[in-house]
Amino acid sequence: MSNRKKKSITRLYKIALVIIGLFIVIFNDTFGQLEGFVEFVALYFILVFITIAHWLFKQIKSLIRLKNEKAKTELLHLKSQVNPHFFFNMLNNLYGLVDKDSKKAQELILKLSDMMRYSIYEGDKETVLLSEEIRYLQNYIELHKMRYHKTIDVQLQIETNDNDYEIMPLLFIILLENAFKHGAENLRENAFVHIHLTAHNNEVKFEIENNFDASEDISETGIGLNNLRRRLELAYSKKHYFEVSKMDSIYKAKLSISL
Repeated sequence: MSNRKKKSITRLYKIALVIIGLFIVIFNDTFGQLEGFVEFVALYFILVFITIAHWLFKQIKSLIRLKNEKAKTELLHLKSQVNPHFFFNMLNNLYGLVDKDSKKAQELILKLSDMMRYSIYEGDKETVLLSEEIRYLQNYIELHKMRYHKTIDVQLQIETNDNDYEIMPLLFIILLENAFKHGAENLRENAFVHIHLTAHNNEVKFEIENNFDASEDISETGIGLNNLRRRLELAYSKKHYFEVSKMDSIYKAKLSISL
């Protein structure tokens, strides 16, 4: 049955209920003494109640659907904001490296291509395997190591069980990117970025610590962090814990997600 026919039948049904209701009100005294009239009225009000309940259910269902669609749209918009300037910076570095060290430039291009593929295709998915997200982080770290002309102490410690959990893509990269952008890039020496990722008992924990130039103002409410907080609220409401802290020249971020 077409939607147009369904709507016509529904409209006729509602009109019939209204007409019957008017007859009951107008001719109540006339038909009130007839046998079975009370049962008829009772059946009528049951039908009215069911009709109203069905209408309310459809309205609530529609509101929930609109809310979910809005949340999905917002998530897609937030995902699209992740990491664009990193790729631009890497492309600029590649341009200057092609003539100087073509072999190194080729390695960078392969890793950058893999990261861009992941961001475009996997980043649009609701969830990805944690192992894929880890590989993305490893590529990011390797690109930064190849990019800088200084030694940076980068440590990535991973502890997972046999389960390969599914998680929203491109969450941890924001914290890792901040650690390099506000820490390693601005320090001439002794820069470090330490990451610890664990996944056990349906819980994923990501902790990252880096040092930074204490003379610089490291904001805790930048676009990237606000982006991350909003995505966590939409995707893992009441199922996550996130905090950042600063002490002297050390910056720490902790994120845990219950799956």
